[in-house]
Amino acid sequence: MSLTPCDHCGIEVPADTPPIDAEAGGNFCCSGCATAYALIHSCGLEAFYRMSEEVRPVDAPPLRYAEFDRADFLQAHTLAAPGGELVATLGIDGMHCATCVWLLERLPQIVPGVVEARVDWRRATLTVRWRPEHAQLSAIADRVAKLGYRPFPLTSGSTGRGDAKSNRGRIIQLALAFAAAGNNMLIATGIYLGAFSHMSESMLALLRWASCAVGVFSLLGPGRTFFTGALASIRSRSPHMDLPVALGLAIGGIAGLVNTITGRGEIYFDTLSVLVFLLLLGRWLQMRQQDRAASALDVLYRVTPRTAHRVDDDGVHDVPGDVLQVGDLVEVRVGDVVPADGEIVGGTTTCDQAVLTGESTPVTLGVGDAAAAGTTNLGAVIRVRIEAIGSDTRIGGVLGEVEEAATERAPIVRFADRIAGWFVAYVLLAAAITFAAWTLAGAESAVDHTVALLIVACPCALGLATPLAISVALGRAARRKILIKGGEALQRLSKPGRLWLDKTGTITQGAMKVVEWTGSDADLASLAALEAQVTHPIASAIVGHAARLGLSLPDAEAQAGVGGITGRARGHDFAAGHAGFIAQACGAEVPTAFMDRAKVWVEQGYSPLFVARGGQVVGAAALGDPLREDAKATVAALKRRGWSVGILSGDHPSVVRSVGAQLGLPPEDCRGGLLPGDKVRVVEQRGRGPTVMVGDGVNDSAALMAASVGVAVRNGAEASMRAAPVYLARPDLGALIELLDGARSTVGTIRMTLGVSLGYNAIAVTVAAFGFMTPLVAALLMPASSLSVIAVALSRRFARA
Repeated sequence: MSLTPCDHCGIEVPADTPPIDAEAGGNFCCSGCATAYALIHSCGLEAFYRMSEEVRPVDAPPLRYAEFDRADFLQAHTLAAPGGELVATLGIDGMHCATCVWLLERLPQIVPGVVEARVDWRRATLTVRWRPEHAQLSAIADRVAKLGYRPFPLTSGSTGRGDAKSNRGRIIQLALAFAAAGNNMLIATGIYLGAFSHMSESMLALLRWASCAVGVFSLLGPGRTFFTGALASIRSRSPHMDLPVALGLAIGGIAGLVNTITGRGEIYFDTLSVLVFLLLLGRWLQMRQQDRAASALDVLYRVTPRTAHRVDDDGVHDVPGDVLQVGDLVEVRVGDVVPADGEIVGGTTTCDQAVLTGESTPVTLGVGDAAAAGTTNLGAVIRVRIEAIGSDTRIGGVLGEVEEAATERAPIVRFADRIAGWFVAYVLLAAAITFAAWTLAGAESAVDHTVALLIVACPCALGLATPLAISVALGRAARRKILIKGGEALQRLSKPGRLWLDKTGTITQGAMKVVEWTGSDADLASLAALEAQVTHPIASAIVGHAARLGLSLPDAEAQAGVGGITGRARGHDFAAGHAGFIAQACGAEVPTAFMDRAKVWVEQGYSPLFVARGGQVVGAAALGDPLREDAKATVAALKRRGWSVGILSGDHPSVVRSVGAQLGLPPEDCRGGLLPGDKVRVVEQRGRGPTVMVGDGVNDSAALMAASVGVAVRNGAEASMRAAPVYLARPDLGALIELLDGARSTVGTIRMTLGVSLGYNAIAVTVAAFGFMTPLVAALLMPASSLSVIAVALSRRFARA
């Protein structure tokens, strides 16, 4: 029977199939394709079919991989690495469980010249780093194909997930397996009923051979994927989940074929056909669940908006953010997040760029200025011409570093991988012992119980539990504006240890303010008028305080000096600064009342500033960096969780101790007057548990890198993620508590999922070995372990709300 492709979707159908629409003609597999074909042509969109052929992923015959070595391909799809090495990321079709990840990451042991191979299960991609003088990318891709997977190049922003052709192929295989299972069950019913109705030997033999033919088709057709995976496991000398499954199917198939030829004994093919269908169904359900998890994580990682207001010739339209292209014009309204990097071509506004720069003060932007993706428009409607999208934007680069680090294996992930590898060897040994033991009771029982054991044992959940839990945790943390580079940081933060806090901007608000003023409003207004003439943090604090009080400033002239300022306002000479500056500038002595008040301020951690008018001190201000409102509660929460908390600061030791006292910290744990190198030496002193440094992403970068885990809290993601594996993009210290709680919850989830998987396998293998489980029940139970692990990982919260 000749086959011809459907004119719309390409699925092959018999050439003699009568046309669905006699008038329209054409060759279609269903009425839906015929309707779609007619609609596309009626709209003048015939080019759709040419385009779909052009963008469809390339099939994987080995000869086609030669194009991977072309200079233009390498320039478009590879990056240069140190030492003359190259790095490429390929989409991978055919990954169905964690052991596939484990196998692909063994490429350095399989292909000479490959230095590193990392799989991103969430995006179904393989990032490979190799030495071009020892290996070609075509050879690497060819070896990947021989392992049973299909590599293909990625376009910008795409992933290996959601390939329609591969998904359709899985469904077709599942349908074929279902048809084979159904037909074989009908044949088996005839055989079993014939045993009670005196069926002739010739008819019984015919049915047995028919069952054998359908069973062999099921094993070598839809079930071929298991044997392909097993052969890849043998070639790479890496235990793989498909190995015990293929061995069980092979044992049953060989035993059934022998019994069919000899005409006696159980032929098993009805059971094997149903097994193949149930195994493929379980695998398909698992992949659907994992794809949902991957899609959910993509949304959680998203910083830019899902929709944008694109300006077209016929007006402004709301479109998905993913369809924007370079050169598009978008309208960004008040309160909107800028969807992509670009240049402002219309309007003037203020934008909150804290996510990138760490600067909380909005920035004024106008025509010709750059607008960055992820920043928030606060002032007025603007129009932006897009210059970079997706991973090419500034914030996309930051999240790219996070995702790249997320593919690195944390110690607990490597431990789980080792368990999964050893587990396959244990299953094969247990199967051999089971077969030998049950042979005494008969070959039929030995085959049944061995096949059941090989099918029910599933190492997928062991390898899947840890990376899935970490990926979910990283995505949910990103939604809370907590950016974490990888699972290793989470693992280290799950246990309490020593936690050092920087003072300025971490436990304080990071901005100088007038905490208290003693004097008249008129003198404060004159002081503010002088300070408005200079640029200095103290001047900004005084001017801001006067503005908050609603004071009007007089005209003034001022000159800044070392330690203070002098000038003239309201017809009087003024001087402001520390006591020594006042004495030198106008010969005034600070009265006892002001000095006593100043001593109290110093004890509280504030700096006094005195004001003299006409040679007499008439006022004083306490200047300081106030504590964050949640600082005291956060330190108390850290202590309750078992952390030893201290302060490291470059400020005067007395000020640091004063701040520590307000937080309930002992003086010996509040260290001031430290240079950046001093902080590094303190952080490098390890004790029990991890040493965590929480501080400025730039000023404290050395200490952040020296700590077991660095947590950056200022200066934006771009600077911070280069110095520390964790960045808190929120101003409140509550994010630190959420981070620690989330780390502990994530490790708890990993332990729970590993326990569920190990417990399931221990019980299931034991039950199968003792003969209390049939192969069909084993096939139903096998995917349950992986699905339960996925459910547990997705149901656990990162931290308490």
